[in-house]
Amino acid sequence: MKKELILIAILLFYSPYIIFSQNKLVDYVDREDIEFLKKMAEDVMESSRIYPNQKVSEKFGPNATGGVLIRPGGRDCYPSFWIRDYAMSLDCGLVSATEQLHMLKLTAATQADQTWITRAGGMVPLGSIADHIRIDDSLPVYFPGTYSYEEQGTPQWGTFPPYSDQFFFVHMTYMYVKSTGNSSILYEQINGITLKERLERAFVVPPSHLDNHIVYTTEKLRGVDFGFRDAICLTGDLSIASVFKYRAALQMEELCNSIGEQGRAKYYKEVTEKIKSAILELFYNERGLLLASTGIGAQGDVWCTALAAYLGILEEEQLIKTSRTLAEAYKQGELSYRGNVRHILVSDDYSEETAWEKTHVKKEEYQNGSYWGTPVGWVSHTIAITDKQSAAMMVKEYIEELRENDFRKGEEYGAPYECFNKKGTRQNPVYLTTVTSPLAVFLMGK
Repeated sequence: MKKELILIAILLFYSPYIIFSQNKLVDYVDREDIEFLKKMAEDVMESSRIYPNQKVSEKFGPNATGGVLIRPGGRDCYPSFWIRDYAMSLDCGLVSATEQLHMLKLTAATQADQTWITRAGGMVPLGSIADHIRIDDSLPVYFPGTYSYEEQGTPQWGTFPPYSDQFFFVHMTYMYVKSTGNSSILYEQINGITLKERLERAFVVPPSHLDNHIVYTTEKLRGVDFGFRDAICLTGDLSIASVFKYRAALQMEELCNSIGEQGRAKYYKEVTEKIKSAILELFYNERGLLLASTGIGAQGDVWCTALAAYLGILEEEQLIKTSRTLAEAYKQGELSYRGNVRHILVSDDYSEETAWEKTHVKKEEYQNGSYWGTPVGWVSHTIAITDKQSAAMMVKEYIEELRENDFRKGEEYGAPYECFNKKGTRQNPVYLTTVTSPLAVFLMGK
């Protein structure tokens, strides 16, 4: 009976992705490379752990939360617990249930229990999930760009907290329940409010249209769609935030079913169907890419398109068109460099001065044209639908860069980096999602 329950849990966990397992990534990703990546991911994960009472920066006190925290990377960067990066690293199975439970409860405990306005003028709505949490005093910082609880919420980083963190909170809960089978935790009260109610509150925080549930924002009352481009200004309907909401709705459906709440499960099922239909109608263009938004920054979004393909949002004909477009862009050198991936294709740059339409970051730097490892799994997976050879080449280039600059060789090495450009500028060494996010996709094919 126990084995049957474990099998059911595994099937439930993989259900959003089963359609893609037919591609069998191991057909074009060398097993030796996957084993190398797995070991590197384990070592980066260990470097990213902050143990109780451990101090990782002279500017902050030790970890006083009572449990292990996982930050976005090793060495001396990011002395806080980031919800986004942690949640995006869960799928590769390197975080224990005990560690998951501690970080899940900490995230829930720092959820905003009332709406308030920061000193800098940002609004924190009821139900908001922190962007990151300080390790020494557990204070939640809901906005990017600062470690200060008092000074958070400056307009540069949006008037509202980043939208996708709410959906990553759902993902954290989903992963814990599916890995442990402990759905009863949904009834556990955290600061007097059940985890289930906290999930429900978080789900409806990002502004969304009443008819199709698509997440949107405006220039005056702006929220960042996704923390991996929090330095980019996007307005209108937002595609990647809606894609993450789609996945969260699928997960909420399963969580509700796991505790016998079929009525709520039906509601979330209807939400996923409406979001999927609206995403294809609002964002999918003639080239097979999803636009990042419908207002400022309405440019083809490589990360979002590949993620939507991976999660099963794109239909068969769309998948083929998208796959061919990305494969051709790879061959033309417009998609990647050393196997790492841009947010948008070079041919989609807004002008000679900037890749994205509106940002305070210089072109070819950081989120405005640098190359990232985090989306490599989604992108290579999508390319492989029509061109396994190109997908294999891209992954091989990605692995070769990791081997060449492997941080375990010494302090002068730093791979996996958060991102880098062709000029040789590299940002944030020993970066977690650069290896954990692709690894999760590669392991899915086994």
